[in-house]
Amino acid sequence: MSDSQLLSGPIGVFDSGYGGLTILDGIRTLMPQYDYIYLGDNARTPYGTRSFDIVFEFTLQAVKKLFSFGCPLVILGCNTASAKALRSIQQQYLPDNAPDRRVLGVIRPTAETVGKLTRTRHIGVLATEGTIRSESYTLEIQKLYPGSVVVGQACPMWVPLVENGEADKPGADYFVRDSIKKLLEKDALIDTIILGCTHYPLLMPKITKYCPEGITIVPQGEYIARSLEDYLKRHEEMNRRITRGGTCRYFTSESTHKFHECASIFLKEEVEAEHVCLI
Repeated sequence: MSDSQLLSGPIGVFDSGYGGLTILDGIRTLMPQYDYIYLGDNARTPYGTRSFDIVFEFTLQAVKKLFSFGCPLVILGCNTASAKALRSIQQQYLPDNAPDRRVLGVIRPTAETVGKLTRTRHIGVLATEGTIRSESYTLEIQKLYPGSVVVGQACPMWVPLVENGEADKPGADYFVRDSIKKLLEKDALIDTIILGCTHYPLLMPKITKYCPEGITIVPQGEYIARSLEDYLKRHEEMNRRITRGGTCRYFTSESTHKFHECASIFLKEEVEAEHVCLI
């Protein structure tokens, strides 16, 4: 099938909630020329504590919806979905059902980046319980950079702090300080820390405040954007299929009014969302 016969459309970005907006923002900042669709499964968030089977089911529903909107390429801007569903979608669903489409995640690009930044090869991961349990970062980093030591720390309160607008409030200090302290107590040689949840960049002022000097903090938006740019350069056939109008549409499985209110926490602009049913 020639490129002219293949479907063209926007880049889809999916997250279980709002954090993926930090990924979208990073991508749009670097590549504003493309069209984008953001889909948040806000009605069923969080995914972090759900089983692999449920995360796969929910993520596949979202991917199918973005495919139905015409997206030839979908980015799972969600660490939990990337950890628990990406591989199954790539290996079990796409070959027989959508061989001309692509679904990418955020874990491998982050792992590639962090391996180039660390000096001690001791890497910390701050993430949701589900991402830490999956050990996806450990497996990916050690596959790319054998001999690396990867230590994780779950931060169960960080997402609620962000989504409730408390990220810059004094009450957040305890939880940020406590999680970083616990991580560094596990391995004093850590010199690079991955923020393995897309909400966490909004806590960056407090994270840098409580991290010792000399530790590199790796938020994902900027690095995922660079990785996607490189991917499109290396896959010209896909690059030609992405439409270029500089537009962005937003869809949510929750209340559009609530999305409008919460999205403003993550983005520097006011956005209007459309409701979508994923079941």
